Amino acid sequence: MHRTKLPRSFKLALRRFSRSNPGREALLVGLTGILLAALLPVAGCDGSEPAEFTGEAAWRYLIAQCDLGPRPPASPAHRQSIRLIAKHLEAQGAVVSFQRFELADPYSDRTLELINIIGSFSPEESKRVLLAAHYDTRPWADQEEVDSLRQQPILGANDGASGVAVLLELADIVGEHPPEGTGVDLVFFDGEDYGKAEDLDHFLLGSKYFAANLGGYRPQWGILLDMVGGAGARIHQEANSLAKEPELTRALFARAEALGLDVFVAQRGQPVYDDHIPLLMAGIPIVDLIEFPYRYWHTLDDTPDKCSKETLRQVGTLVADFLYNR
Repeated sequence: MHRTKLPRSFKLALRRFSRSNPGREALLVGLTGILLAALLPVAGCDGSEPAEFTGEAAWRYLIAQCDLGPRPPASPAHRQSIRLIAKHLEAQGAVVSFQRFELADPYSDRTLELINIIGSFSPEESKRVLLAAHYDTRPWADQEEVDSLRQQPILGANDGASGVAVLLELADIVGEHPPEGTGVDLVFFDGEDYGKAEDLDHFLLGSKYFAANLGGYRPQWGILLDMVGGAGARIHQEANSLAKEPELTRALFARAEALGLDVFVAQRGQPVYDDHIPLLMAGIPIVDLIEFPYRYWHTLDDTPDKCSKETLRQVGTLVADFLYNR
């Protein structure tokens, strides 16, 4: 049986009416019936599909993050990005929670405060899917050729903002049209890019904490999005994902081919030490969608002009299709 979903604005209006007009339940039921009848042609029991992922909103969300500037942990822009993400998730009806944790900063004498952001849709559903990205940006442009530039923070249009942007447009879609019988958790990891070169202990800080504090949480499958907005991108099957979750990886890329999404290349790519690694080690089936190598990785040229609405559209289209038709 298909559940008809009223738009959130209608549901909120009906709730306010009920509270301010006690004893008028019959009228409330009648109004609800009229609204349902009006909505049936577009979102009723006819098996209608969720909104198309166009990439337009994702592009706006990418720009909004970059307008804040570089967003390394503990920076003012980092705090602003937390508010931006959380406010958007709440507006789409997600239950928002925060995983806060601290550790001694290995590169200074301060304590580093980090926050994972979790937006859960349909939290009552036991069957769950995990979609993730990191929202922090790298504090050091250590891949710059000029020594004097290597201590500057990067803007992270692709490395950080692109994955978040896709998830935020997916939040628009899931909030309006929740997948039947499936809860969706959008997780935004902090501290993914904090470590200095060769210091693997201080990369993936948020996902390591998340994986170490799962409790009973076991999503059926997951997708990690990282550097998924580059113009002319070609995203291969990340080697660790392919080795640990071959069936899920191949199914995802087969769906991309069926949809005619030429950003995706169904060939083995490089292994990447990314936020999916702690989750794979914790037993969560997850695939990392990432363009790597990426020409502007960890440089000051990781800016919006190197990104593409079309790449965002293709990535979001694949994830949305897999979510609703898996």
